Amino acid sequence: MIDRNVLRSSPESVIAGLCARGLNPDSVTEWRELDGKRREKTRIMEELRQRKAAAARQHALNLRQDNVEPAATPDAKEIKAGLALITDEIGALEERLSSLELMIPNVPDESVPVGADAGDNRVERVVGEIPSFDFQPRPHWDLGTLLGILDFERGAKLAGARSTVLVGDGARLERALINFMLDTAYEHGYLEMFPPFLANEASLIGTGQLPKFKAELFKVEGKDLYAIPTAEVPLTNHHRDEILAEQQLPLRYTAYTRCFRAEAGSHGRDVRGLIRQHEFNKVELVQLTTPERSADALEELTAHAESVLQRLGLPYRVVSLSTGDLGFSAAKTYDLEVWLPGQDCYREISSCSVFGDFQARRASIRYRPRGGEKPRFVHTLNGSGLAVGRTLVAILENNQETDGSIRIPAALQSYFRGDRIPS
Repeated sequence: MIDRNVLRSSPESVIAGLCARGLNPDSVTEWRELDGKRREKTRIMEELRQRKAAAARQHALNLRQDNVEPAATPDAKEIKAGLALITDEIGALEERLSSLELMIPNVPDESVPVGADAGDNRVERVVGEIPSFDFQPRPHWDLGTLLGILDFERGAKLAGARSTVLVGDGARLERALINFMLDTAYEHGYLEMFPPFLANEASLIGTGQLPKFKAELFKVEGKDLYAIPTAEVPLTNHHRDEILAEQQLPLRYTAYTRCFRAEAGSHGRDVRGLIRQHEFNKVELVQLTTPERSADALEELTAHAESVLQRLGLPYRVVSLSTGDLGFSAAKTYDLEVWLPGQDCYREISSCSVFGDFQARRASIRYRPRGGEKPRFVHTLNGSGLAVGRTLVAILENNQETDGSIRIPAALQSYFRGDRIPS
């Protein structure tokens, strides 16, 4: 969330950030008006408390002088009633202020390209050569069906639309990719975790999925638990409500998890194949670092995610998201987009983001500087390293042969225990 001091002293920067995102800044205006009312009522409450304390001292003095318990004065009763009323009013104002704060998105970094939507994203670099074929390359849904490794019909029978069963070599390839990605992250200094696939409300508030994106989540009925949409949630919240030592930073965590998303509002988008599923596998990269290092950490984390694509020999590009396409909690995001010849386009396979102290304020994750100064909020970052199903799609489509067989990239062969999926 945004620092309250910034909302009070520099609201123009937050308003400018919301406008750059294409959003209405009225929430900031409302927050400032309510904050002004709360501060005024807090001043009145302090005056009432002082009057109450003065009345109590006078009451004690009267008691000592007369040695008789004097009756409460009308003024004391009035002060007590006034305090009760204004305390309730301040509580209601504080609740509304907190609700507004949780719905105000992060302010985009100055380096983010200003734009209305994905059409204004900026391509930073293109890596690898797009493969050429002497035949019409098939999309992965045709390849998977031809090879008998993707069963869309039975997936739909078991769990409805946007569900798929991976069979035989398809399942083996998925498992091989998970292990390959985790080992690659380990080489880059990430500590592997295996967190719960369920998270409580506080955790989802901490990383920004709640309250704004509740419709995108699967909730466990009758419990304060949600199926996680990404390992970002448990990994970032691992240190929620903690104060770390600066010497511990940066912290680098990685995890394989199943991810669950309701895909609300995506009806009609990517209805074929594995691109947009209700549940999917992902290997996540998360960093907690100091404010001074977070910009460099984003470049580092992005390079770590890129290394997976490079080792697999998959062509891709790196794109800076514009202000209009930026995620709610992110200050800056690079998307990695892999080339899919069966669909003749680039598709997102990873988003690498820096959040500044936005998530850390929500989750109360701080560190104590080496000099013993007052604790400061950490800066958080995360990125997919990578989305496993989309990587499987990219391997199928980029490495297909005329007969439908698939070449397995050299870096993956020891994990897959083979060099191809036969037709």
